Amino acid sequence: MAEELTRIGTSAPRRVFGVGAMTVLGGMLLYVAFAEPPANWLWQVFLVALGLAALWFSARMWEATGHELILTDEALTDSDGTELARLDQIAKVDRSVFAMKPSNGFIILLKEPMPRAWRPGLWWRMGRRIAVGGVTSGAATKPMADIIAVKVADPDV
Repeated sequence: MAEELTRIGTSAPRRVFGVGAMTVLGGMLLYVAFAEPPANWLWQVFLVALGLAALWFSARMWEATGHELILTDEALTDSDGTELARLDQIAKVDRSVFAMKPSNGFIILLKEPMPRAWRPGLWWRMGRRIAVGGVTSGAATKPMADIIAVKVADPDV
């Protein structure tokens, strides 16, 4: 079994704030759609759809942020067993200011594309990119990004 190097989770206040913000947004959109309906019914349908999507997103986010990311000598995995990437598949870690990354997070560029996956508030994967972060703390994600970067630069470390 591979040795666990570090782990990223979400704190309860960050999780509640992130999910709460999405829930309030969904509720406000639904309220506006029904309390002050727009003149054109298409706008009302749009507001209802957007409100329901925000509520669905908040439910998905609550579920996803209950998980943790685990970095071992071999791979970066979700606590539910989903493998984000093996360390030998990683080409680069990008924490730069201009990287399209989540809040308090980082981007991993892979050598080969992988299937899409998404855990709102925690991570997403699309093609050759994996983005880690969102409602996670920067104090937890920075060390993980540094360890991955060192492992990619010198796999024998």
